[in-house]
Amino acid sequence: MNEIAVLGNGRVGGNLAAALTRAGHQVTAADRTKGAAADAARTARIVINATPGAGSLERLTALREELRGKILIDVSNATTDGPDGLPADLLYPGSSLAEQLQEALPETHVVKTLNTMLFPVMTAPATLTEAPTAFLSGEDPQAKQTVHDLLTDLGWRKEWITDLGGIRTARATEAAILFVPHVIRSTGFTPFAISIAR
Repeated sequence: MNEIAVLGNGRVGGNLAAALTRAGHQVTAADRTKGAAADAARTARIVINATPGAGSLERLTALREELRGKILIDVSNATTDGPDGLPADLLYPGSSLAEQLQEALPETHVVKTLNTMLFPVMTAPATLTEAPTAFLSGEDPQAKQTVHDLLTDLGWRKEWITDLGGIRTARATEAAILFVPHVIRSTGFTPFAISIAR
């Protein structure tokens, strides 16, 4: 059992908090206000950033002390929105939100994952007709192993999880968000994930 704080109580955060609770973890869900997020992060071993990516860097940098020594799982994508509200462009071209977070929070172990799929797949990967892929990016091997174990608690088989390497690799998975609006416009909000076929 891990003590986990989920920052963000929208569809993504709510879905993750419920699934991790069902898996036996002690989960605190907090909205994106600084006071609630700080209280939740302070007592957790693992913090999940499920807040909108456009404001995540500022929001989490304000929690530097609360996040010191913790694992920060970043599942968000930092984009501008198009006229239809879907992602349009990356906020950090040539970089990534995860890299920006790791640079701003050097004493926090940032791990990027679960950002290459629609949110229902995060906690129910086996519902897809083909095997999805969950990618891991981060500098600390132990932090990535902890996140790997959490993913298996959410139903991810170990062969569906691919460790891409250091945090710099997150720029590749974050760029995959540019597929999403086109897929949604083509097929609707049917759950899907970016995956590696072998």
